Amino acid sequence: MSNQVMQYLLLAVGILGSIACYTAAHRLFAPAPPESATDLTRLAKKEVGTSTAFSSLNPHGGLLDRLDLFLLRTFHLDARLEEMHMMLGRPLKPTPLDMLHMKEIVAALFMGLIYLGTGMPALAPFGLIGFFVPDLLFNSRIRKRQADIMRSFPTFVDLAALTIEAGLDYMSAIERILKNSKAKSELENELQKMINEVQLGYSRRDALTRFAVRTGLQEIRSFVGLIIQSDELGTSLVDLLRAYAADMRFRRLNRAEKLAAQASTKMLIPLFIFIFPTVFIMMLAPMMKSLLSGGLGF
Repeated sequence: MSNQVMQYLLLAVGILGSIACYTAAHRLFAPAPPESATDLTRLAKKEVGTSTAFSSLNPHGGLLDRLDLFLLRTFHLDARLEEMHMMLGRPLKPTPLDMLHMKEIVAALFMGLIYLGTGMPALAPFGLIGFFVPDLLFNSRIRKRQADIMRSFPTFVDLAALTIEAGLDYMSAIERILKNSKAKSELENELQKMINEVQLGYSRRDALTRFAVRTGLQEIRSFVGLIIQSDELGTSLVDLLRAYAADMRFRRLNRAEKLAAQASTKMLIPLFIFIFPTVFIMMLAPMMKSLLSGGLGF
């Protein structure tokens, strides 16, 4: 039995190791992105590049610094890690360098566990798949943060439309909404950053676009596009925001209906695993007891 379990374990390790090797080779030999990127992409790179998280690494320093620099240059991880840190809201911990160290530690732990579990040093390099495991945690936190932003965003759009209709420009309207807001959500924190950037000298267009890049949400990019379009063409921003808010409510209703339709299908899994076996046991147990004790009794 133990040999069979070991065979399945080695098969799983081989499959995951092959995926890790393919991913590493793909990132290693992937060509650099073209220079003719969109304005939003260039601005995202500029926003990411403002971080100096890796400037403290010394190419002639210790082994850890040289390993960090090798991984950053070989797999182009610097921009990726800084982008993920930006999407997390730029927390104090973890920094992009901490995120890189987490990936290295998890990869080393996976390699050690595979070596101790199999006793075969040749399989230990397959533990490098652990290098990509922390990305799952980071992406989960990013999705949670984006969901928190989207919970407040439709209400914010409606309030912005009402405030602008009352006679304020959109920046003053956003400042008024933030001033009267009691609970500070992720959306309000990002909006406050945008207001601070305008006060520091950024143009409104750049501050809005940086706001859209930091959130990474298509809905907010569309919202920013509406404001920039209204500034450039002189169209009524109130009408655009009201139409956009109605479209958002319609899409949210469609999403809720889709999730409700999927609920019945998802319920089949716990039904088959937990409920049906229990019902069968309750129905068939008396009959099986009678059979084992000498017949059905009729």
